[in-house]
Amino acid sequence: MPASLLPAGSAKGNEMAEITGRVTLLTGWLLGMALVSWRYLWQTTPLHRSEVRVRTDERPSPEIPRELRDERCQPEAAGVGELYHRLFSVRIEDGVRGPAELMEQVKENLNCAAPTEVARFYKTSGETDAMRLGDEFVVRMPGPWDGPVRVVACEPDRFRFVTLQGHLEAGQIEFRAVPGDDHLRFEIETWARPSSGLVNLLYAQLRLAKEMQLNMWVRYCLSIAGVCGGRASGGVTIETRRVLA
Repeated sequence: MPASLLPAGSAKGNEMAEITGRVTLLTGWLLGMALVSWRYLWQTTPLHRSEVRVRTDERPSPEIPRELRDERCQPEAAGVGELYHRLFSVRIEDGVRGPAELMEQVKENLNCAAPTEVARFYKTSGETDAMRLGDEFVVRMPGPWDGPVRVVACEPDRFRFVTLQGHLEAGQIEFRAVPGDDHLRFEIETWARPSSGLVNLLYAQLRLAKEMQLNMWVRYCLSIAGVCGGRASGGVTIETRRVLA
């Protein structure tokens, strides 16, 4: 029965109305942002995409340190559906910063390359002067859900988050800079499952959330080239491995 035909004030009616409202709000936001952003990206940025389905992941996510795990952690095992292992990478040429210097700047200001009209990072736990293990951030988005995360790895050339309860995804995401002979490569690697059946619908079936995630991290990769003082060469490469549930 449609939510509009259920008795006003009934528990089932309120629940259905809330679910319908959240789906409508999130779908409308995702679709609108996707249309605006992709119109720009497809015109200006070469994207090299590949996607395969596998039974096992040859590069599984790193183990989360025991002392940084608690009931709020939302690792990939807490999600539903297939595991999406994605690697976003960009080659940066003519940069003036090395891997450690670049990543230090990113750690000091996660928004330095973020598409802030889509998402903005805020620190919710930890000292403000640096990034440390156990620090927590939330990614604020103009939709019904935010993205809380916790730092579970922090090294000079990289750092990694685990998602927390309330995040759209269940898993980990790593940011790193890798030196080359005459260039630097910036990479974002994610291991994640949708956090719920609703998110799985939007991510795997309708593909809206999946494309918005791709949009966000592609734009982050492109912007990081400017933070490095260089230029992105050859566009952005996106490798996706869908690990069967």
